Amino acid sequence: MKTDNIIIQETRNWLKAVVIHFNFCPFAKRELINNHIRFVVCHEKNIEPTLETLIEECRHLDRYPDTETTLLISPKTFKKFDDYLMMLDLAQALMETQGYEGTYQLASFHPEYCFKGSNAEDPANYTNRSPYPMLHLIREASLETALMHYEQPELIPERNIKMAKETGLKQLQIILKNCYQKTK
Repeated sequence: MKTDNIIIQETRNWLKAVVIHFNFCPFAKRELINNHIRFVVCHEKNIEPTLETLIEECRHLDRYPDTETTLLISPKTFKKFDDYLMMLDLAQALMETQGYEGTYQLASFHPEYCFKGSNAEDPANYTNRSPYPMLHLIREASLETALMHYEQPELIPERNIKMAKETGLKQLQIILKNCYQKTK
């Protein structure tokens, strides 16, 4: 059984080897270097307690403005992508009813991430594939500020898809697999 420290290290490996290396998120490197990313492992096995943990993390961000973002990692649940998508819809709705819409944005990552209408083997899916199912809470205000200093931010998704396709499926699979191997 993996400890929280191993799960967090594997997530950090992914963040460095995929998200930062390919610059899928142009703001991730700065936040990782500045230690402004909170990594939380959620061992809940059901949707409701996982959603409670999500709201607890929103409250944590409310209390600690130096924490820029939270990665809520769920290694034991939502292994099926459809289950994860159902939980994601509920998470979005809960954040809205709890008054967090416009304060925090929710980004999604999953080991089987597949964009709607996309083939599961499309390298573009690797822009959102991760070692574990996770929810990424992002401060809306910080994101808006960062985007003001980034040329053509609306082109980030297109650039990411192009980079993933140029890298290729096999190489991306190896990189993601290596995120696990570095902790052994």
